[in-house]
Amino acid sequence: MADAAPLYETYMRAPLRFTHGEGVWLIDEKGDRYLDFAAGVAVSSLGHGHPHLVSALKEQADKVWHLSNLYEIPGQESLGRRLTDATFAEKVFFTNSGAEALECAIKTARRYHFAKGHPGKYHIITFEGAFHGRTIATIAAGGQEKYIEGFGPKAPGFLKVPFGDIAAVKDAITEETAAILIEPVQGEGGLRPVPKEFMQELRQLCDEYGLLLILDEVQTGVGRTGRFFAYEHSGVAPDIMAIAKGIGGGFPLGACLATAEAASGMVAGTHGSTYGGNPLAMAVGNAVLDVVLADGFLEHVRDVALVFRQGLAALQDRFPDIIEDVRGEGLMLGIKARIPVADLLKAVRAEKLLAVPAGDNVLRLLPPLITTAEDAREGLARIERAAEKLSAAKAA
Repeated sequence: MADAAPLYETYMRAPLRFTHGEGVWLIDEKGDRYLDFAAGVAVSSLGHGHPHLVSALKEQADKVWHLSNLYEIPGQESLGRRLTDATFAEKVFFTNSGAEALECAIKTARRYHFAKGHPGKYHIITFEGAFHGRTIATIAAGGQEKYIEGFGPKAPGFLKVPFGDIAAVKDAITEETAAILIEPVQGEGGLRPVPKEFMQELRQLCDEYGLLLILDEVQTGVGRTGRFFAYEHSGVAPDIMAIAKGIGGGFPLGACLATAEAASGMVAGTHGSTYGGNPLAMAVGNAVLDVVLADGFLEHVRDVALVFRQGLAALQDRFPDIIEDVRGEGLMLGIKARIPVADLLKAVRAEKLLAVPAGDNVLRLLPPLITTAEDAREGLARIERAAEKLSAAKAA
């Protein structure tokens, strides 16, 4: 048994071993450099080895790592204030991950109605193609059978409806409905943005029926779509929002944001986290916001995203046998492939470009937000070389 692999075999890992990173680049143990347009699945928002993040983490590490929420943690108050000042929210609960942030969001919505005297209102409407995490509750919320199978009865209280079908949403609302949960852009589901009009209609339905609108901005948040949060594109605000990934820049950090009214049921003792909001995470989260909220940063993201998207559209025109569509928002882009996405992923990886597969045969491109126009063009050149080789092989 000593020779058996010690790790759970739950990942289809690529045979790559990276030893360090520099900005948008990852370097493996052989010294080969890879352009990292996966960014740890939209986590490394400021790339690798960002000096401000490294400095903040080292400085805090010399002071105190962990305190627990038995005591006040100044970094939480600072980061919480900055998040509420820059968003719709008035209250924040810090977590260690996106799934934990979603769990908090679900509990916040259910507890709200319980506190208002409606304990039977706990059902949450979700959408086909959604992905909200890997816990028992969040796999039920996502509703994808491949994640639910084999883990016992599905957690009750989640009703899945077709993506973009407002009539189906309205038909699904009952006296037991507590909230509607949606990603502004489906990541795992194939880089499908929610149309602005649909988001506005969801807001109207929530207001009409006394429901809470929950947004999963774990992947779309903190500048990924060119705005601080993706809901800003629609002109409507949620009642509750789960965030993670980019807010920590690579350090485990998530948060549940809510209006004071939506969070009113979450009184002392109703929720907690041992590690959530620890001083190390707060130092890094505050450092990330120093950069992302600085003047001109989000404009830079939008400018680079335009260069990248236009380049992808040109490649779609040139290689229609390989690229069917280009999707997404900001620096959260996807190539819907006409060939198996695994083949496209293998081809771009051979050009030393890292990307992430998604549902609906889509390849996700999630560059760090510090990516320059020059970096984007280098990525496009590598995708072009991959497409050329794939197209030639297909024609042979």
